Amino acid sequence: MAIDILKAFRETPPALDFIWPGFLAGTVGALIAPGATGKSFWALQAAMAVACGVSGGDLIELQPKQTGPVTYLAGEDPAVALINRIHSIGQHIGPDAQAAIAENMRLEVVSGAEIDVMSTEGLSRILTSATDARLIVLDTLSRIHCLDENSNSDMARLVGRLERVAAESGASVLYLHHVNKGSVRDGQSDQQQAARGASALIDNARWCGYVASMTEEEAKHLRVAHGFDPVGAGRRAEFVRFGGSKENYTADKPERWYCRARGGVLLPVELTEARKQPPARGTNVNPDDVW
Repeated sequence: MAIDILKAFRETPPALDFIWPGFLAGTVGALIAPGATGKSFWALQAAMAVACGVSGGDLIELQPKQTGPVTYLAGEDPAVALINRIHSIGQHIGPDAQAAIAENMRLEVVSGAEIDVMSTEGLSRILTSATDARLIVLDTLSRIHCLDENSNSDMARLVGRLERVAAESGASVLYLHHVNKGSVRDGQSDQQQAARGASALIDNARWCGYVASMTEEEAKHLRVAHGFDPVGAGRRAEFVRFGGSKENYTADKPERWYCRARGGVLLPVELTEARKQPPARGTNVNPDDVW
């Protein structure tokens, strides 16, 4: 597509269309996290937020400005696990939102299907599943290719292939991916360079988000709003942090904390710095002002 430069100089450009803040429509994005952190739950709930055209379906408060059909290809989990997740999420949304999501979201189990997006057959398989989709979620990236994950050349080709999926389908493509062991050990799994494999995987994507577990240090200093005691080691596993580590088209957005509800559902929670001491008895000091 050749751009008319003179026209671009002189005419008001079209507004950028975002799937959610920072993730531009028609592009390829990544969501990275260590295993068992909650990235598949986050992605499933994000997909529902995009698919739901009525209020009540955006549990993780993504606030997509425009909704539309979503295709979610699940390559890691069996159907029974996904059904349990959907049921758990359904306990937090009303019947109208459930109906809207069911109408606009296609969730397909492809584990064991040996889809290779680099092949003509594999590309066609994904495109056929994503007809008219606004968003395609690939969970996870490693399940849809046979290339060398540590090769920048191979991973550039892979992201290029996903860009072709986006171009031919008209949808944005979000792939889920794991982080390397070193980033987990060093507490840096929220950095874009934490992604496992070659740097081209994230360098060539236009958006990168992360889901990170609460660290021991965070558990010592953070408390649930309106509480007094810090989260502590005993409850640390209940909380995860989401944010964008790479956003090419907007400024970085603030991080957001979620608490795991029954069944693993992620629900927004407000965390603040824990206070060092309670207010003295008989005083009118606001407890939130005592540090």
